[in-house]
Amino acid sequence: MSKAAELAKAGETLTNQPSGRKNLVTNGAMQVAQRSVSETGLGAASGYFTLDRWRLASSNTAGRLTMTQTADGPSGFANCLKLDCTTADTSIAAAELLILNQRFEGQDLQQIKKGTSDAELITVSFYVKASAAFTFGVELYDADNARQITKLYTTTTGWVRHELTFPADTTGAFTDDNLESLQLGFWLHAGSTFASGTLNTAAWASNTNANRAAGIDSFYSSTDNNFFITGVQMEIGSQATNFEHRSFGEELALCQRYYQKWLSNTAADSVHSGGCISDTAFIGDYFLRTTMRTEPTLVSSGTFKVRLGGNDRALTSGPSINRATKDNVQIVSEIADNNEDGKPGFLKTDDNDGYLEFIAEL
Repeated sequence: MSKAAELAKAGETLTNQPSGRKNLVTNGAMQVAQRSVSETGLGAASGYFTLDRWRLASSNTAGRLTMTQTADGPSGFANCLKLDCTTADTSIAAAELLILNQRFEGQDLQQIKKGTSDAELITVSFYVKASAAFTFGVELYDADNARQITKLYTTTTGWVRHELTFPADTTGAFTDDNLESLQLGFWLHAGSTFASGTLNTAAWASNTNANRAAGIDSFYSSTDNNFFITGVQMEIGSQATNFEHRSFGEELALCQRYYQKWLSNTAADSVHSGGCISDTAFIGDYFLRTTMRTEPTLVSSGTFKVRLGGNDRALTSGPSINRATKDNVQIVSEIADNNEDGKPGFLKTDDNDGYLEFIAEL
């Protein structure tokens, strides 16, 4: 007898059982770190620094930290994200904040039915530990309609799985596009601008900054502090189900919608072939590994040269994007005038650690 038949015979039903993809979070098991596995001195600015899709939002604080992908996960998880306080900030100014967050496209959230009478509950689960007992907050922030809700949790020195269910919100639909509609944020430090009110825990409400992080402790209270997190899952419904493990290849492809990195293995690695369209402009197409969220921007690091007719030509500017789509970019590299018009060649690195970053982050 099938499982469905057994349940039916017992008078049970299969309604509300998870099916298909359930975890809306990308890289929740902290597997992918294309940019770097560790960065020090963070806290002066917001941005993406190590693990893909995990953004550090930081403002107005003297606190500093190291952010690392660490092989110290709970059972079933090889990796976690670690934050280590390296400079304390115990004199907290009003506008200070530190949030670890992930941003979501509106078109990926339509099944939540937010802003309708059929709006769904959302459950967030995660594994966390810290150097001591802290109270921190998890916030859902609706960027389309400036609405939010926050729930608190406490840490211990051992791994604990927390399961937090957020009520449905019948006000304010998520826009069906590729722009940011929702933030899942882990509040770790807040000044009075964000913590002097009454925590909004029972229902979604129009944003009042003072209510967003009321009652949380400060990660920056001591250089002894550290914070570890993994197994982050956000799903529809009132129950936290087992974490949805995806293969590394699947997770990497999901991350590459927002960020891709070409990294040289040795000096002289070829980036792309092409040709000179004038005496000084070398152009070629670079095909992206997966379709990106939007046309990417390009950041380069290292020394690059154009190889033409058996000779390396130093760049006077670039490489930079000449034209871009979500699937490929046309890269232009400028060289000194030496009557090179029409010559074929390729763009190459001249060192062992050159890289190109293609960025389409929210």
